[in-house]
Amino acid sequence: MEVKTSLLDNMIGVGDMVLLEPLSENSFIENLKNRFDHNEIYTYIGSVVISMNPYKSLPIYTAEKVEEYRNRNFYELSPHIYALADEAYRSLRHQDKDQCILITGESGAGKTEASKFVMSYVAAVCGKGQEVNKVKEQLLQSNPVLEAFGNAKTVRNDNSSRFGKYMDIEFDFKGDPLGGVISNYLLEKSRVVKQPRGERNFHIFYQLLSGASEDTLKKLKLDRDFSKYNYLSLDSATVNGLDDAASFRTVRNAMQIVGFMEDEVQSVLELVAAVLKLGNIEFKPESRVNGFDESRVKDKNDLKEMCELLGIEQSVLERAFSFRTVEAKMEKVSTTLNVAQAYYARDALAKNLYSRLFSWLVNRINESIKAQTKSRKKVMGVLDIYGFEIFEDNSFEQFIINYCNEKLQQIFIELTLREEQEEYVREGIEWTNIEYFNNAIICDLIENNKNGILAMLDEECLRPGTVTDETFLDKLNTVCAEHQHFESRLSKNSKFLTDHSLPHNCFRIQHYAGKVLYRVEGFVDKNNDLLYRDLSQAMYKASHSLIKLLFPEGNPTKVNLKRPPTAGFQFKASVGTLMKNLLTKNPNYIRCIKPNDKKAPHIFAESLVCHQVRYLGLMENVRVRRAGYAFRQPYEPCLERYKMLCKQTWPHWRGPVREGVEVLLKDMQVPVEEFAYGRSKIFIRNPRTLFFLEEKRRQCLEDLAALIQKIYRGWKCRTRFQLLKKSQVVVAAWYRRYAQQKKYQNIRCSALVVQSFIRGWKARKILRELKYKKRCEKAVTTISAYWHGTQARRELKHLKEEARRKNAIAVIWAYWLGLKVRREYRKFFRANAGKKIYDFTIQKIMQKYFLDLKKTMTSMSPIDKSWPARPYGFLDGTHKELRRMFHLWRCKKYRSQFTEEKKATYDEKLAASELFKDKKALYPNSVGQPFKGDYLEMTKNPKYQKLNSLVDDKVLLADVVSKINRANGKRAPRLFLLTKKNFVLADQKTGQVKASVPLPDLSSVSVSTQNDGFFALKLKEGATSAAKGDFLLSSDRLIEIITKLHRTGAASADRNRIKIDISDEFLVLFKQDKVCVKFIQGSPKNGNGVACKRKNNRLLEVSVP
Repeated sequence: MEVKTSLLDNMIGVGDMVLLEPLSENSFIENLKNRFDHNEIYTYIGSVVISMNPYKSLPIYTAEKVEEYRNRNFYELSPHIYALADEAYRSLRHQDKDQCILITGESGAGKTEASKFVMSYVAAVCGKGQEVNKVKEQLLQSNPVLEAFGNAKTVRNDNSSRFGKYMDIEFDFKGDPLGGVISNYLLEKSRVVKQPRGERNFHIFYQLLSGASEDTLKKLKLDRDFSKYNYLSLDSATVNGLDDAASFRTVRNAMQIVGFMEDEVQSVLELVAAVLKLGNIEFKPESRVNGFDESRVKDKNDLKEMCELLGIEQSVLERAFSFRTVEAKMEKVSTTLNVAQAYYARDALAKNLYSRLFSWLVNRINESIKAQTKSRKKVMGVLDIYGFEIFEDNSFEQFIINYCNEKLQQIFIELTLREEQEEYVREGIEWTNIEYFNNAIICDLIENNKNGILAMLDEECLRPGTVTDETFLDKLNTVCAEHQHFESRLSKNSKFLTDHSLPHNCFRIQHYAGKVLYRVEGFVDKNNDLLYRDLSQAMYKASHSLIKLLFPEGNPTKVNLKRPPTAGFQFKASVGTLMKNLLTKNPNYIRCIKPNDKKAPHIFAESLVCHQVRYLGLMENVRVRRAGYAFRQPYEPCLERYKMLCKQTWPHWRGPVREGVEVLLKDMQVPVEEFAYGRSKIFIRNPRTLFFLEEKRRQCLEDLAALIQKIYRGWKCRTRFQLLKKSQVVVAAWYRRYAQQKKYQNIRCSALVVQSFIRGWKARKILRELKYKKRCEKAVTTISAYWHGTQARRELKHLKEEARRKNAIAVIWAYWLGLKVRREYRKFFRANAGKKIYDFTIQKIMQKYFLDLKKTMTSMSPIDKSWPARPYGFLDGTHKELRRMFHLWRCKKYRSQFTEEKKATYDEKLAASELFKDKKALYPNSVGQPFKGDYLEMTKNPKYQKLNSLVDDKVLLADVVSKINRANGKRAPRLFLLTKKNFVLADQKTGQVKASVPLPDLSSVSVSTQNDGFFALKLKEGATSAAKGDFLLSSDRLIEIITKLHRTGAASADRNRIKIDISDEFLVLFKQDKVCVKFIQGSPKNGNGVACKRKNNRLLEVSVP
């Protein structure tokens, strides 16, 4: 369930000044201070937002805050600028009403930041999508560009807007942004040539010098040192907290996002550099024959560099600074300019150049961000314009600014009253007229077409003859002397004759915000805003593309003798257009206030804030809102908030919402004159009534909180008891189960023991019976055996006795024959003694031979060919056989020490011996060289990792070989890789695979008998890899390569053994041509190496030393 909050919940001070009680200026300021001290910088006056500048970052502009205020009622949450932005956006999207947000306040009050927050909120809550996001990003990124060229550091604000900006953001029917249009008002171009003490020129000058690269500065002919430029003030060149270099990078990036081309950015920077160079041009007087002084440029270096930047002939611009041409009908008069006039012309050119550049930037941004579709669009306007200004020295700029604020105040009062009246009519509440100060009389004093100050200023500027600021003041004193809001020391009104606070060259106007003293010095010149035609024509002659666009009046074919409109006339027309535009939209107001002049947090200057509250007319605004009904709220949230105060509406009201509110107020005994029922809202006249309801609600909430706590504690105790009871039942059940299990296990164990004893007793009884039966059977058998034995022995004894009698004669005869033989043997004993001695001697010799052989035995190395000498000649055969047997035995012992890898190596060596021994002259050199296989270290060398990844199987051999060119016999290095399935040839430098041939496609390998490394890999006819023919290669490791090829082919059961042809002359197939490769003995020209040369189309001759 969503918890609904309200403006009145947890309120610090009063969130809406309409509810302030009692209402006075002191209580108003005290409420602002109380909220400011608690970092509550936003306060409402009805639907108007008061914004205090905190001069620090606050965590109230996060994405979470955006979601919190999204689609919420204006008064539902604590005051925030997001609430106003959401209200305006929802009215635009759902009610199809064009909106405008008016942000006013003096310099440093945070108007620019407020406009950024409004735009960022709208960008966050509107639709998503690639095109929509691009439009939003362009709209947001237009701010850094305009701030760089239109903002400056002043004594009151480090990022003060020195121009008025009104942006119309255009939306489609879904509420997604389509584009925008920006209008600018009265750029303070006098700041380009002169800045008050403690202030800076426009940001872009400092950003360019600090953030541009050395190459860019060199192209623009600039130096990073600020002191080298007269138009840049040095006392405030650097500002704490401002990083000009980083800001320049931000501006460049923003211009790119908005849509500026690189050449356009370069052109803009060139004009900025030209303005800086223009300020360094100085003049000196030079006397002429007629006695008049003529101005001349002192140092022409800056003039030359500026002309090079803009593409202007130096002599043309130099003449424009020295002469002025005046045209009247068909006549032209050329006059010289003195030094003062030359400086005036220089500054006028700088101001016009920068001002027109700024206007071009605004138009260029509008081209990028304008809506592409022509369908009907909804519009939300954001007005960020300078606030009311009262300085010690107020001039034409302050007069124009304050005139604009008078018009805004007028429209503010009119629209506020109209909004009040419309709501009362809409809700059916009787409307009563409200007394308020109408500043239309002040606006008429300034803008009246006949007797207005601006009209008289224009008339004075157009009047022939000598025109000065003093003549203008005299005219004001004559025409406006009787006006109640105009004061002058020289007017006919006698009450100001002795007013020493009013100087003679000044006049004073009583604005709605207070009295402002204006010094007339410079009014005429600033209103004229003249640029000599010679300078305009000089600018038009520039080859710079942008300059021609900025000075179209310089075109000699379109000379217009009509005087251009004055600055006051242009601004008055712009303000009139702006007012008409605002009157067509639903207004939303943000009043910005700065708490102190030190630009420091946590400081609240009451006098300064009081002054701003007065001239912003905030007290008057509160009184207007409170003149009728101070508070109004829809019936549903009102009943939802206060329903607990009445038993009939608590906890749920079943009937219509309005009747519920009526029952509630009747039960609370609120006087009838304190409220009124509208069609959808309840209107409360006095804030005391609202606070009475709030106090009752607070007391009721405390009672409800106690009741809730009581019910919760009871529920908690019951829940705990039920949990304990349930736990006790579970524990008891488990214990009973455990006890029964133990009892059952004991009974079961006892039964098993009894069963085992019974089974044992039965088994033993059966065993005894079986043993007894077996003994009985055994006794019978034994007796029978003894009886049969006795009978057999008797029979045997009888037979032996009979046999002895029969064989006695044979035994006696045998003994007799033996005696006779022994007698004969004794005769021959001496004759056989020699043989016995010989056999014994031979046995001893053999024993000594074997013992000596054991002592002189050779080493266990199979390659050791030494053997002990033969001691006796008759042992020659035995000696050789023993040598052979010992060699075989020690070879077996040596082989038993081999690893599998070593066995494979020796198998390869053995295979190489079988293939090339006595057949290839290169073979003996390869015997002592181990077959390493991977000479390139494919797995370790990062150069060949990509190639290694392309080979699927394990690489058996990797080496660099030379591929013989088929046309001229020259060599090209190639990487040769051999796997179990194929061999690969790749480029040595790039690792690119040139050929990959499956081993089944290889039919034979041809080599010569000579001491060379040439070999030909012949492919089977018709194979897919044989399109380019055979491969003729050369390698110092030919023996190892061919041996591994031969063994790899022989190891596979599905293919035939690769044939090895050894011949000094063999055929190689190159594409469709068969070429004979012939090896000859010779001395090649290039030294002792092997040389290959193509003799003709059919013969390739290899010379081997």
